[in-house]
Amino acid sequence: MHVRKSPAGVLVLVWAALSLPLAGPAEGNDAKAAKSKHETAVAVEGGRSSLWSDPADLGTRNLFYGSGGSEHVPQGPFTFVKEDLKGTNPKFVVKDRNGVEWKVKLGNEAQPETVATRIVWAVGYFTDEDYFVPELKVSGMPARLKRGQNLVEPGGTVRNVRLKHAPDGDKKAGIWRWRQDPFIGTREWNGLRTLMAVINNWDLKDINNAVYRKGTERVYLVTDLGASFGCTNRCWPEKSAKGNLEKYTVSRFIRRLTPDTVSFQTPGRSSYLYAVNPKEYFHRLHLEWIGRNIPRADARWMGTLLARLSPQQIHDAFRAAGYSQAEIDGFSRVLSQRIAALREL
Repeated sequence: MHVRKSPAGVLVLVWAALSLPLAGPAEGNDAKAAKSKHETAVAVEGGRSSLWSDPADLGTRNLFYGSGGSEHVPQGPFTFVKEDLKGTNPKFVVKDRNGVEWKVKLGNEAQPETVATRIVWAVGYFTDEDYFVPELKVSGMPARLKRGQNLVEPGGTVRNVRLKHAPDGDKKAGIWRWRQDPFIGTREWNGLRTLMAVINNWDLKDINNAVYRKGTERVYLVTDLGASFGCTNRCWPEKSAKGNLEKYTVSRFIRRLTPDTVSFQTPGRSSYLYAVNPKEYFHRLHLEWIGRNIPRADARWMGTLLARLSPQQIHDAFRAAGYSQAEIDGFSRVLSQRIAALREL
């Protein structure tokens, strides 16, 4: 007998189906298979692909200046080059007195991204060179920007911005996908997934990943880390989702433990208030697997790396982003608690 479903019933079924998190790639239980896959990818493409480099000097790395060091600090005066309309935050490109181009990001991602690049770089992953600038004066600013005009003061002054620059000699060759990269199943890949949960980076869309080419080498990195140190998901109001000490403090870190795996809360599903945009909502829903079912040994390995950071180094990372002393202390405390939790897995 044919049963006719009501439109409402069909809608509920569609919603339920779309809400089911997609399974991620098989976890790295077969190390030989994972290694073979990585070797095949390298052999097909030629050259060398890198996701992580052993940070032998981890305990002495300068987290105030980050991967660019003090020698690459952007030097004014700065001149406007063009507006960048990619992504959700307002951005534009400037050129410093040495002719180096920097991408300026305005808004509430500037501070958390500055910190995140330092923590990620400290434990051996690749990052752009990021610097936080409390006050930046730019000459040649157009009469009106398409985005972020309300953040520009008279005379071309912008405040609390992040300046980004790709390391010298690196050229962006494209993006990489969490489901298709050549490192799936490796300890370093699982460590990166763990690290994203540690800093509550919930915006793990593939478009936020980059592959840089340096000679014949390809370097894989997460190039947009701005949605960190706030909620575990795209929460409401939007400004509290990133760089918010209160949200970071109360957020859940570990979601579930089994004898062999750990699942983290980040990335979590967006607030239902964002379901007004179903395509965006369900796209983010299907990113949840990135923080799920990670081998406990690999997550513990990441905790061991992070534990080599001194309290001063961690404080310096937040200090570099212009946070107040109270915020520096608060963020550092939560981060240290999460590191301790990883080491106990």
